[in-house]
Amino acid sequence: MKVRKAVIPAAGLGTRMLPATKTVPKEMLPLVDKPVIQYIIEEAVNAGIEDILIVTNRAKSAMDDYFDYYPELETRLNQSGKDKELHEVRRAADLANIFYVRQKETKGLGHAIWRAKRFVGDEPFAVLLGDDIMRAEKPVIGQLIQAAEKYEASAVGVQQVATEAISKYSSVKVSPLEDRIFSVSDMNEKPKPEAIFSNYAILGRYVLTHQIFDILENQAPGYGGEIQLTDGLRTLCQREKMVAVDFEGRRYDTGNLKGFLEATIDFALDHPETGDWLREFMRHKVNGMG
Repeated sequence: MKVRKAVIPAAGLGTRMLPATKTVPKEMLPLVDKPVIQYIIEEAVNAGIEDILIVTNRAKSAMDDYFDYYPELETRLNQSGKDKELHEVRRAADLANIFYVRQKETKGLGHAIWRAKRFVGDEPFAVLLGDDIMRAEKPVIGQLIQAAEKYEASAVGVQQVATEAISKYSSVKVSPLEDRIFSVSDMNEKPKPEAIFSNYAILGRYVLTHQIFDILENQAPGYGGEIQLTDGLRTLCQREKMVAVDFEGRRYDTGNLKGFLEATIDFALDHPETGDWLREFMRHKVNGMG
C-alpha cells in the first residue's frame, strides 16, 4: 500500500468568512505571506505526495492561476533583481503536479470527495481539508500515511476535544492498537451528548482506500441534507480495517475568523521578517502603550 495522491476539497462557499470570501476564495486568504492552501499543499508534498487534486467550484479559478507560471511578473522581478521574490513565485508553481475538478453542485464533503474518483483510480489516497492548517514537526498527513501503510488500512486523524465541543465534529469509537494509534469500529457526525462514542474527533486529515467511492456514490444525504463523508467512513470502517491516529501537532481551523487570526498570529510570530516586530507590537498593545 503506497500513498502517492492527495485530494484537497476546496469547493465550500466560505460563509463563515464573509464578506471577504464573497470574491476571494477562503483558501486564498493570505496567512502572513502565503495563501492558506499553499500550507496544505506543502504539508502533502513534505509527506511524499506526488499528485494533488483540488476540488473547486466555478468561483475559485484564482487557485488555478496562483499555482501556474506568470511570465510577465517573473520577467519584471528578474529585471528588477528581486531574486528572492522570483524564487518564491516560481516555487509555488512547481510544488507538485496539481490538477483540478469542479464540484458542480454543493452537495457536501462526501460528494466533493466522490468527484475525485477518476483521478484516484484504484489507489489509496490522502485527503486534506482546505480549512485545516496543521503545524507539526512531522507532517500530519505523513503520520497518517505511515500508519495506513503499516496496517494496510484507511486512517483518520484524531485528537481529543472537550465533551462540550465534540458535537461540532465526528466522534469515533476506538480501541487501542499501540501508542497514539487505535482501531476504529464506528463513528458519527456531530453527535448529540447521548450518542458520543469518545472524545476523539476527526480533524481534517484522512487516508482512504478507493472503496470509499462506491460507498459515497450510493450514500443517502445525512446531516444538513448533504452527503456526509463521515457517513461514508462509517460504512467503510464496518467493511474493512480502519485506524485512527492521534496525531502530534496543532490544528487551526482557518475557515472561521478566530481560527484564522490564531493561525496568523502564531505563524507571524515564527516568521523571520515579522516575529520580533510583532512581539514588540503586541507588548506595546498589551501594556496600553499603543
